[in-house]
Amino acid sequence: MRRTVRLALLAVIAAGLAPGTWLRGPGLVEDLRPILRMEPLAGASRQAGEIMIEGVWHLTSPNSHFHGYSGLVALPDGTLLAVSDRGRWLRFTPPGRNGPDPQFGVIGGEAISDKRQVDAEAATIDLPTGRLWIAYEGANSVDRHDLSLRDPERILPEGMQSWLGNRGPEAMARLADGRFIILGEGSPEWAGEGYPALLFEGDPVDGAESVSFAFVPPKPYRATDMAALPDGRVLILLRAIEGVIPPRFSARLLIADPAAIRAGGQWRGVEVARFGLDLPTDNFEGLAVEPRADGALTLWLISDDNGAALQRTLLYRLRWTPDTRPADTQKARPASPARLSE
Repeated sequence: MRRTVRLALLAVIAAGLAPGTWLRGPGLVEDLRPILRMEPLAGASRQAGEIMIEGVWHLTSPNSHFHGYSGLVALPDGTLLAVSDRGRWLRFTPPGRNGPDPQFGVIGGEAISDKRQVDAEAATIDLPTGRLWIAYEGANSVDRHDLSLRDPERILPEGMQSWLGNRGPEAMARLADGRFIILGEGSPEWAGEGYPALLFEGDPVDGAESVSFAFVPPKPYRATDMAALPDGRVLILLRAIEGVIPPRFSARLLIADPAAIRAGGQWRGVEVARFGLDLPTDNFEGLAVEPRADGALTLWLISDDNGAALQRTLLYRLRWTPDTRPADTQKARPASPARLSE
């Protein structure tokens, strides 16, 4: 049934390619004005599980690079960087802060029409160095950039080359110790249960070795983004399709411990929040985490509007103070992928 719903939604989106129906069409003249409007949505502040929703904004822009954001990172200067599945980027100052005007651009500096090469679905950053990694679904690749987002170094990790079609990397996080986790969209039950995933012992662009495992979210959810937490765990954003016309989505946040990953094993998380249809929701695909001075965390969520007239680019600001680790997650960190595979 869930597969039928997803196929129906894809049919609706495909139908939108006809002019004047569902999808926003590109203008005849490219608009490069640095305009970003952030309209607050009233009545959205409330508690969601362990998390407090502090605000929700509807983002709009006439800029031709706007739309389709599927990855989000928090930068050291307090701005947010969103990357899109059209190979574009948006750097902006979030609501409630003073900062630079929004900037729009093309990842790599050159527009490419082949979506398989520019379908950026996940991003992660090393704050001390400013190095940024972006994972591409169609190409099953990982690029490394500096904050100019030009002149990337690219690698096609061997473990991702079996992630065929539109089922490549969807979520990626760089851990504080330099390891990387990448979760694929894949097919459910690809190896008995769950979605394909890789744990790299270091930077994949430098050729670090990896081990494979299965990420098992609650059905019918899929991972769409992931961010490392200060305590070594990761927060995983999940999304499910709940309706077709108009498309409606629900989302959840899970916390999971990389120390529990085992080669060939299954990896699960614990739910900390859910965002149902009683909230302004959309196709949430981007997650960023920022520590606060009082020990709490600011979480940012951004949605991918798919360029569709029936969808929106929403931005959530959340406040969360994580609980201490459950006893069953206090496991020693494996020393290396070689140890994991024993």
